[in-house]
Amino acid sequence: MPAADQTLRILAYLTRQRGPVPARTIATALDVPRSTVYHLLATLQEHQFVVHLPEERRWGLGIAAFELAGGYARQEPLARLGRPVLAELVDRVRESAHLAVMHGRDVLYIVEERAPHRPALVTEVGVRLPAHLTATGRAMLAALPREQVRALYPDASAFADRTGRGPSRPSELRDVLREVRARGHATEDGEVTLGLRSVGVAVRDHAGWPAAAIALTWPAESDRGPGELAGAATASAAEIERRIGRTRRG
Repeated sequence: MPAADQTLRILAYLTRQRGPVPARTIATALDVPRSTVYHLLATLQEHQFVVHLPEERRWGLGIAAFELAGGYARQEPLARLGRPVLAELVDRVRESAHLAVMHGRDVLYIVEERAPHRPALVTEVGVRLPAHLTATGRAMLAALPREQVRALYPDASAFADRTGRGPSRPSELRDVLREVRARGHATEDGEVTLGLRSVGVAVRDHAGWPAAAIALTWPAESDRGPGELAGAATASAAEIERRIGRTRRG
């Protein structure tokens, strides 16, 4: 079997898993010799398509795999499907909305719909921001396996800062993501831009992985709270999931 075919099968298999898996599991599932799997994984690791978690003896998707997802988004299918959903959401709640995808440790904004009489945002199409500071990024990170998050944020050097707020080390990020999972949506308050708040919800693909996230942003001085807007964002996320082929949330 050609090495290219085996490599793509390994990546496709890892994409469908809920978290990193041992090499022997990959070899058994794909009926590929274990020695071949180790060789291909080592090559993929060199190019950051996979990461190795030596303490657990497991392999998961790497930053370059997320960048492939960002490349898909830049080619417009996800943006085309999401844009009308966000436009309807903005009309309904009268707050600005955006759609973002993961791009390494950043989020990349692919759709922005600004509400009338609301301030301009930094989340214009094509802008990248640190995922751990944004509502969209936190929503997607919370939907990833914890081992994958550890691989993305191994130590304090992985944490960028914008306003002096937000997690600055792995333990703080774990606490933030734990709250996101408990609530079912992410929030941020002044961590991207002082005076603005956001609520975000992940958009999952057919395998349950976060393909994107929706966020609503509004002035902190407003009387509106995250709980009021989270339901609307969740409904819109479910509609985008339906459009990209996901039949159920989980």
